[in-house]
Amino acid sequence: MRGFRGSGMFGEAMRMGMGRKFSAADLQLVLLALLDERPRHGYELIKTLEERSGGFYVPSPGVIYPALTYLEETELAEVENEGTKKLYKITEHGRQKVEENRAMIQHTLNKLERIGEKMAFVNRMFDPDHHGRHRDAEDEEELMRDNGDIRAARTLLRAALRMRYPWSKAEAARIAGILERAATEILQGGKPQT
Repeated sequence: MRGFRGSGMFGEAMRMGMGRKFSAADLQLVLLALLDERPRHGYELIKTLEERSGGFYVPSPGVIYPALTYLEETELAEVENEGTKKLYKITEHGRQKVEENRAMIQHTLNKLERIGEKMAFVNRMFDPDHHGRHRDAEDEEELMRDNGDIRAARTLLRAALRMRYPWSKAEAARIAGILERAATEILQGGKPQT
């Protein structure tokens, strides 16, 4: 699973909330900020971004490693070889770059975490063991704010999922694609994909 959660149909550019793309420059700054927290391997950076976005954004090695190479070439980060692994560390020049861009970095990380929170909520709503019986108070409060149309649509969706269950691997992939497209459209606020 690379790019966005699921089939990767959205490519490597992460759409942030209102259709804004997660550019190469933004990714480089976020990686620097994560290296400012502590030195990390490339795979740790991928995992950290996945965790902070609740699994919504999983950059591929083909995106992360060129960004890290750029940071190294521009002397914003340095590499320490540990056998076959590379440990990336921020340089003093990199720390200055983080400080100069602190507000933008924090804004981007906050968006990632908000997306992660939304994805966690969506995952709880569609957890087959959840089925509305064991929702915590926060989930219940969120659901109570729904209007009747959303409640009816959610009920129809749950019924459709139950009627199609159990599904084959191919059918599960088809259903996941439908749900991911719907979630993306909801998060974009009705704005068409570019």
